Amino acid sequence: MRGSPTPRLLAGLAATLLAVGVFSWYTLSQIEGLRTLQTNTVDRNRRDSLQLLRIQNDLNSLGLAIRDMVEGQQEYPLTAFRSEFERIRNDLNDALRIERTLSNRPPEQNQFLEQSMRQFWDSVEQVLKIAEADETRARRILANSVTAQQASLSSSVARLLVQNHEAEEQAIVRVAAIYDGVERNIYVFLVAMLTGIAAIGVFMVVSNRKVFERLAQLSDQRSTLSRRLIGLQEEVFRSVSRELHDDFGQILTAIGTMLRRAEKKGLPPDSSFREEVSEVREVVQETLEKTRSFSQALHPTILDDYGLEKAIERHLQTFEKQSGISTRFEKQGAPAVDEAHGIHIYRVVQEALNNIAKHANARTATVRLRVLEGQLVVDIEDDGVGIAGVPKTGLGLIAMRERAELVGGALTVGRTAGAGTLVRLRAPLTAAPH
Repeated sequence: MRGSPTPRLLAGLAATLLAVGVFSWYTLSQIEGLRTLQTNTVDRNRRDSLQLLRIQNDLNSLGLAIRDMVEGQQEYPLTAFRSEFERIRNDLNDALRIERTLSNRPPEQNQFLEQSMRQFWDSVEQVLKIAEADETRARRILANSVTAQQASLSSSVARLLVQNHEAEEQAIVRVAAIYDGVERNIYVFLVAMLTGIAAIGVFMVVSNRKVFERLAQLSDQRSTLSRRLIGLQEEVFRSVSRELHDDFGQILTAIGTMLRRAEKKGLPPDSSFREEVSEVREVVQETLEKTRSFSQALHPTILDDYGLEKAIERHLQTFEKQSGISTRFEKQGAPAVDEAHGIHIYRVVQEALNNIAKHANARTATVRLRVLEGQLVVDIEDDGVGIAGVPKTGLGLIAMRERAELVGGALTVGRTAGAGTLVRLRAPLTAAPH
């Protein structure tokens, strides 16, 4: 179409999508880098530090044990410490094994730590062998050599902890820098997007004037389309209602029957299983009732089976229970309304009653069904403040008028002799074709 804004709008949309895509890719890459940094440095260092703390705690325990052995205040021999040393050694080996997989240090540092640990344990083994023959000499070796090795190991582990802490601080600085960069880019992106959206908005305002002129020419087609949609809606409601009632309802009924039989399978009255089956059966029955109620709300089968009068009468009973508004149904004559038109009249009554419940603040509502001068007249009246104050361009009233036109009639809304509202539908007994 000549002068159509579509190509320019599509170009603007493509540019916007491209910018969003590029920025999203950039942001995701930054987030992925941040995730990798946190996983490989921060989180890994923290887990490594936990293992180093575990090693340091074991070394401190060794230090206390060596001190007790050197002081010689215990009543048992030095060889009695062998089991304690073995326990600590096993825990140290496990901690070193885990720490080795988490460490980001150069291999020579790990090798130095492991070599120092082996030398320490060799010294401990030598002391324990000497202690079997000469505890005094063993204590002297402990005081002069083993204690120094233990202190050296503790210092090495402490230095490794300091290195981890420094690496973690550096990673935190890098993370903060990434966050600052992403935040700054987001602000820049938002400014650019808002500028672009504002430009597109101005362009669309100008273009929409022409579009609205075209829409004014299509307004006559709205009513036809609305009628078709209403017809399609009723077909869908009817289909779904039938499926719920015939298929799902039968399935729930069958399940309830089977549960009832299972409940009577010779189980004692106080059986917990019997109580559970009974509870499930009650849930199934409640679900069945809700399904039937929902099916009736979608499409009243009583309308198909017994006609408009019975359908309205049944709906009034349900409406009175749900709203607490006293209802009365009056009829004069025997109007012959086919099924296709009856559903539209029923929906008008249904919507009018819904409006009474929402807006009228009424105590009573009356529905009159009469045949006057070859016409079907349906009055829905209340004694409240009425629905006349509701905007007459509301969707509910529009739908009611559309349905009235579908049956070849007309809908009016006005005041009663009192303070209430009267909704009147006049339709020929033989509806006009549409």
